[in-house]
Amino acid sequence: MRTVTCSVDLAKNVFHFFGLDEDGNIIKKRLKRSQMLTFFTQLTSCLIGMEACRGVHYWARELGKQGHTVQLIAPQKVKPYVQGNKTDANDTEGIHEAIKS
Repeated sequence: MRTVTCSVDLAKNVFHFFGLDEDGNIIKKRLKRSQMLTFFTQLTSCLIGMEACRGVHYWARELGKQGHTVQLIAPQKVKPYVQGNKTDANDTEGIHEAIKS
């Protein structure tokens, strides 16, 4: 899969992924913790936005080892971009918008 930019919302067991490929198509996925690194090995190197939270540095290091660029964003910078109710899926879209600006 050729993804240009994406974002991940980390949670305890299930992570939410939001990305855009080079044609502008939206890709949304739910990933279990155990699927996270395997999923990203299938992607070409891309920019990944992640909201700064507990455990994010571990994932940033692991994804960086795979050749991805990880950008950590403070939660207060993401909040203005979240549309609708606060859900993990909406947060990923907000994180994605925040890394573009």
